[in-house]
Order: sequence, then C-alpha cells, then structure tokens
Amino acid sequence: MILHTVNKSPFSHSLLEACLAIMGAKHSLLLLEDGVYGTLKTSPMAAALAERGRAGAIYALEADLRARGLTDTALLSCVKPIDYAGFVRLATEHSKVQSWF
Repeated sequence: MILHTVNKSPFSHSLLEACLAIMGAKHSLLLLEDGVYGTLKTSPMAAALAERGRAGAIYALEADLRARGLTDTALLSCVKPIDYAGFVRLATEHSKVQSWF
C-alpha cells in the first residue's frame, strides 16, 4: 500500500491528475498545502476524485483546509479531513509514501 501526497493545486498543476492515473486500488491519497484545493466541488479534478473516493481513501490536512478558508460545505463528500496525528498514522500504516511535488 502506498500513501500518495500531493501539495500542488489542480488549478495550476497536473500533479493530482498524474497521481490519480497511477494509483492502485489499495492506495490512499492525502492532499496538503495547496493540494487541498483539489477537494473543492469546483475543482477540475472533482469528478475523478469522487470516482476514486468510491474505491479508496482520500484525505485532506485540516490545518491546510482552515488556512485557506475551505469549509466542509465546499468540499467533496468523499474527502476525509485529518489532523497531523492522522497524517502520521497514515504514513505508518502504508508501506511507502510517494510525494508528488
């Protein structure tokens, strides 16, 4: 199992799209920093994330959501906000962490 982390906005980079294209069925995705913009219902990757959310876990770092003023009502329902302790837990539960920068 791999935990993929994406820190770039899908509004300005194609990293999230590339990441989703290679993710395995048991992989997880954590969006952080500007990557949390991908969790918006208006994101260019919203449909792909919603589809992926049915098959695997998608997380967003709560502190980065708050720092950007993103509220639960603006987010895709498949996204699970997590705190830093949750980030550490995810990293230890997965055999690898792949950062997309």
